[in-house]
Amino acid sequence: MESEGLQQAATSSDFSLFSLLMEADIIVKLVLVVLLIASVWSWSVVVEKLFGLGSARKKAKAFEEAFWAGRTDDYELRPGQGGNDAGSRVFASAAREWSDARRGTTPSEQAALVERAERSMRAAIDREIGKQSGGLGVLASIGSSSPFIGLFGTVWGIMNAFLKIGEKQDTSLATVAGPIAEALFATGLGLVAAIPAVIFYNKFSTDLAKFADQLDSFAQDVLVRLSRRASEGAGGS
Repeated sequence: MESEGLQQAATSSDFSLFSLLMEADIIVKLVLVVLLIASVWSWSVVVEKLFGLGSARKKAKAFEEAFWAGRTDDYELRPGQGGNDAGSRVFASAAREWSDARRGTTPSEQAALVERAERSMRAAIDREIGKQSGGLGVLASIGSSSPFIGLFGTVWGIMNAFLKIGEKQDTSLATVAGPIAEALFATGLGLVAAIPAVIFYNKFSTDLAKFADQLDSFAQDVLVRLSRRASEGAGGS
């Protein structure tokens, strides 16, 4: 009796999550490794975007406030000479037209000047949005594929459970507990990888749209000011 009790105690002590994973089928192990890598990858993207996108929006807002505060002489920039924020780079893309507007222009030159500035600023905005959107594709892929990868591990684990039942002709919990636990763990890890990826993908997509609207509004305001400045130059010539 005593030896049987010790054997049962030893068996129960070995019945841990770590031991189950170490004894898991190679396919299940590969599924778990893939999901673990996906989870770490998605969190690295999340951390990078939290700091990167948030900082880009704050710097662009600070430049815009300084610009409209009247300190425009500090921003008579040439294309390629923008600062380290999106707002200054967008303005720098049209800074040549901003400077040219000081000189007298004909109505046709004025229209061409504003059109060139608009195209340059639109291209600069697209570059800034493209730069900040890096990593969103990773989150979208992980969020959509992780549940299915986990489901594959689940199906494989349950299949192993039935194979063990057929092999040992035993339906006791001790026979099927390992494969079923592996299967459920694969499902759980798939959700752990997918849920944060989907949540933060939606958040960053919304933040990126707001950032694009912020830069676009600034560009439109600059174009209005540029058109007025060109008109004043034409009137003074």
